Amino acid sequence: MKFLSDERGQGAAEYILLFGGVIVIAIAALVIYNSYFTTQSSFTDQDLQTVRSKTSTNDRSL
Repeated sequence: MKFLSDERGQGAAEYILLFGGVIVIAIAALVIYNSYFTTQSSFTDQDLQTVRSKTSTNDRSL
């Protein structure tokens, strides 16, 4: 039973478990943030127009 004392594959197995844990955490983060961004209403175009109008009026006063 020499193969029971052979530990050459142990490092690879640990890396696989570590990599699997990182993948699970990344998928969980994507699921959480995906639901966060899809529930937020997007007013990007309106915000850009507001900033542009305020900066253009500030530029005229200089």
